[in-house]
Amino acid sequence: QVQLVESGGGLVQGGGSLRLSCAASGSIFRVNAMGWYRQAPGKQRELVATITSGDSTNYADSVKGRFTISRDNARKTVFLQMNSLKPEDTAVYYCYGNINYGLGNSAYWGQGTQVTVSS
Repeated sequence: QVQLVESGGGLVQGGGSLRLSCAASGSIFRVNAMGWYRQAPGKQRELVATITSGDSTNYADSVKGRFTISRDNARKTVFLQMNSLKPEDTAVYYCYGNINYGLGNSAYWGQGTQVTVSS
């Protein structure tokens, strides 16, 4: 059984910063790509940022220059540093992991953490 547990969400004023963390645990042989997605009320879930096992990163245009994704392989943890937050960043943020559990690769999702940015 593999679990992804997020932390770090909350309420922040526009222009402020938050740091999200997501730790993978369980029967893990290897953690491949990890990332963050978000879903605002009434909207589809969208990609925010991803990072490969080789530390290659990809960002949505809307967060480039403001958000930074990173990972700690030893702790099986991915981070999302969010700066210059805007009200339109308000959403539930979900951690994603492509994880090899020994018999193959599978996609896993965290339970989500709420980020609210006030104007």
